[in-house]
Amino acid sequence: MESSNFVLKHVTILLFFFISSSISATTFPSSSLDRIVTHTKSAHKNFTAVSEFRLINRRILKDCSVLNPVLKINISSNSRLSDDQFVTVTVTGVSNPSDGDWVAMISPANSNVETCILNEFYYLQTGDTAKLPLLCHYPVKAQYMKNDPNYLNCKTEECSGSIKFHVINIRSDIEFVFFSNGFLDPCIVGRSTPLSFANPKKPLYGHLSSIDSTGTSMKLTWVSGDKVPQHVHYLDGKTVTSTVTTFSQADMCSSVLPSPAKDFGWHDPGFIHSAIMTGLKPSSTYSYKYGSNLVGWSEQIQFSTPPAGGSDELKFIAFGDMGKTPLDASEEHYIQPGALSVIKAITKEVNTNNVNSVFHIGDISYATGFLAEWDFFLHLIKPVASRVSYMTAIGNHERDYIDSGSVYETPDSGGECGVPYETYFPMPTAAKDKPWYSIEQASVHFTIISTEHNWSPNSEQYEWMKNDMASVNRQNTPWLIFMGHRPMYTSTKGLSVGRKFTDDVEPLLLENKVDLVLFGHEHNYERTCSIYERQCKAMPTKDQNGIDTYDNRNYTAPVHAVIGMAGFKLDKFPNKIQSWSLKRIAEFGYLRAHATRNDLNLEFVKSDTRQVQDSFRITK
Repeated sequence: MESSNFVLKHVTILLFFFISSSISATTFPSSSLDRIVTHTKSAHKNFTAVSEFRLINRRILKDCSVLNPVLKINISSNSRLSDDQFVTVTVTGVSNPSDGDWVAMISPANSNVETCILNEFYYLQTGDTAKLPLLCHYPVKAQYMKNDPNYLNCKTEECSGSIKFHVINIRSDIEFVFFSNGFLDPCIVGRSTPLSFANPKKPLYGHLSSIDSTGTSMKLTWVSGDKVPQHVHYLDGKTVTSTVTTFSQADMCSSVLPSPAKDFGWHDPGFIHSAIMTGLKPSSTYSYKYGSNLVGWSEQIQFSTPPAGGSDELKFIAFGDMGKTPLDASEEHYIQPGALSVIKAITKEVNTNNVNSVFHIGDISYATGFLAEWDFFLHLIKPVASRVSYMTAIGNHERDYIDSGSVYETPDSGGECGVPYETYFPMPTAAKDKPWYSIEQASVHFTIISTEHNWSPNSEQYEWMKNDMASVNRQNTPWLIFMGHRPMYTSTKGLSVGRKFTDDVEPLLLENKVDLVLFGHEHNYERTCSIYERQCKAMPTKDQNGIDTYDNRNYTAPVHAVIGMAGFKLDKFPNKIQSWSLKRIAEFGYLRAHATRNDLNLEFVKSDTRQVQDSFRITK
């Protein structure tokens, strides 16, 4: 969620060759961002969220190397880097250790960490004429040296300290740079020699998705530093060749003020490969590996296909707003503290063959214009997404940007505008930037929409929603589940979709007898009564086990659940609660579902204990 505040400082500027000597400050609404040039620090505070680390790009860099003339930075990995490892960074020769000393991991290693002089002409367009950016590229991550508990206790003339960084294969070289004076007033002291990955072309981060409702085909998508088509080996001898795509800085959105994705947050994504495995059987287990003899192969991975639409039983997991948690003590521009515990818990579910598919409904990686973070997210979800169908919906942090066609005029995607999302997660949609689709698995029809694209009556998406839900054969798939990102109902005070979305779309849900509505965006778990027009049309009753049971044999309205509690910092609930809100939990976790033809059983599972915190049933 975390939509931005839009307090922007106006700066008059003659672009490129002429610089105004007078600068005035004014406040403008978000829709004016493309018509003004704003002070970069002020604006980039709002692009993602406020923290000291997120602002270091817009600092003039001082040189403090003379204060530590014998300083050296040594890396534990003397050879080339593997695809996934921890490296120890040891700084020696520090004359006066301070709690403001820190080390950044920079990629690509040829980033100019002085003043980016070669890019001065480009940066004049930002209006930040007084100070050039600190770095040509955003640090992937950073740590304070005080993470070594002995660092600040040193009493000798030359001190040292060691910290560990988790490094994954992001293809381009990396290096480590030592700074003093903290994130707000950084001063460069020294830098390591560049480090290369042993195989920057290695095929990595494979993840699966369904392409239709048959369960007989699965799409595998992975990342490599090589554009030559690669292969998937499966079914004991069957081979399919990948199609290859990528995206560039030119594909990113921007305004007069360059977005992070267009500017310092850019990182080369390599090449994204996809291949469709066919000839499979639904609800079956197989194995695959992907790659080529030229660039190497993945390990052999076991996976399972989902049940075919119209069959009886489905077990799935759903959640929103996951993102990623670093595996080290690093600062990043966006950290989602619950993501690691949630993915670990879901991995255990998958390893016990208890999951047919996963649905991640928006706010996927929270890269928001800092492209290297997509690699870290794909690495995080690999134990799950490489083994079962991982289906997604788009959220504000994937799509929204000023004057880009999104419904909400916010810079929440950091200039990505859905391009990386749709490239990494190619769902069975009709076309690019139309990220709505439906799919059937067993007894469930899933209608998955974009709350970030036009959903008003007579829009393309509205007509699609209307036709899709009206066409569902309820004899074949008795359950209809509607999914999107921003919720219609939430007790949390924040920026959701507003009443217009509810007024326009909710009648379609009632008309088509939608059983369950799942949204994210708010970072907690909340379940409603059977609700329509903010009124409870029916209340659940307790079954013999004390579980809330909604009887849809006498259908009245859908049940709504907000499930945005999979990683981002949790949102607290207010003291005053509406009568339609039956259950509220501010804990990290996920929704676990088991559908048969007559029962839809759902549980909210707290991730760190895997204990069920809420259970409810819908019956037919």
